[in-house]
Amino acid sequence: MSDCCATDGLMRLEAALATLIDGVKPVSAIETVSLEESLGRVLAEHIVSPINVPSHDNSAMDGYALILKDLQNHDTLPLAGQSLAGHPFSGEIPAGHCIRIMTGASIPKGADVVIMQEQTETTDQGIHFLQKPEKIGNNIRKAGEDIPEGSQVFTPGRKVRPQDIGLLASLGIANVTVYQKAKVAVFSTGDELKLPGEPLGQGDIYDSNRFVIKAMLKKLDVEIIDLGKIPDDKEALRKAFLKADQEADAVISSGGVSVGDADYTKDILDELGETGFWKLAIKPGKPFAFGQLPNSVFFGLPGNPVSATVTFQKLAAPALRHMMNQQPVEKVELTLSTQTQLKKRPGRRDFQRGRLVYSESGELQVMSTGHQGSGVLSTMSHSDCYIVLAEEDGDKQAGDLVKVQLFDELLQ
Repeated sequence: MSDCCATDGLMRLEAALATLIDGVKPVSAIETVSLEESLGRVLAEHIVSPINVPSHDNSAMDGYALILKDLQNHDTLPLAGQSLAGHPFSGEIPAGHCIRIMTGASIPKGADVVIMQEQTETTDQGIHFLQKPEKIGNNIRKAGEDIPEGSQVFTPGRKVRPQDIGLLASLGIANVTVYQKAKVAVFSTGDELKLPGEPLGQGDIYDSNRFVIKAMLKKLDVEIIDLGKIPDDKEALRKAFLKADQEADAVISSGGVSVGDADYTKDILDELGETGFWKLAIKPGKPFAFGQLPNSVFFGLPGNPVSATVTFQKLAAPALRHMMNQQPVEKVELTLSTQTQLKKRPGRRDFQRGRLVYSESGELQVMSTGHQGSGVLSTMSHSDCYIVLAEEDGDKQAGDLVKVQLFDELLQ
């Protein structure tokens, strides 16, 4: 793969993402799952409402249902019965009478208005109405007012959320058709990596990248194939890539993609498929690799933990969502003033880690969470947003306006 989209030797984020999307084939297999199993899955069908919601005209208030014209000459009406949720009034409302009704209960046949109980008094002659409604239909929720029968509720590509499950349940839908989960293999390489809980030797570090990547993959709701830690051995690494390619739709590793890296990743990828090693015009996350293996696609993330996290979120995650047929996730972007000075050299787009704060006057602002080095993972944990500084931007002073992107579901 060539760097044909590169500018001044660095590939812009938009060009890299377009290349990824173009190179990733969406899964086509579908399956039917129960409503309770559908959380986080991607719909593969149009959901059309089989019923009206609400299914019948019902009261929006506790009060009294009546015929509005009956109040033209009278302000007190005798009570003829009641309508409760699940126990509607039987028959048609008698002329010149009212029906006690509770919120959600069916509107009695013939009634055209509901008056809330706070606007009434109970007397020996019946219900005395202190105020008269101005129009027919007051406090009545019409059948199909929320969702008409036959209307489209969801389209394919929607990732099912908890509130969506509630809505589908309200339609009486017990099963939905979804795309099968993408299978993603992930592994770490390096003799210096140790698992949490193991003692560190001289020069060792804990393997954090695989854990944060797996956590974000869980948020994406893919099937994770964890191949663990692979030693710095060419044959062991080749076996890992072959196994991953045979079992997964996508393969993710971190480290070994920088210019001058003295490991076996590039050689093995060149043997197995076609892979491009990019220099991205973003910070953190300059080195990145993407390619085609015989049966899967490969994402090579930088080794520094913040760089790996940012490139996964900004590049690998959108490509994986495309693989799963999920509709693109819109970025929530704000323009806010910064409480802190921001250091920046022109050249690359900078995703500095920040936190939303309020000024003493109540104005929503943003502040840096500290040192922005690509190895300082603590800044990610203390942040809830990126402060996005454009390629041409330099330093920003406290009080300057900056673009802010809120963390999406992967980092929340």
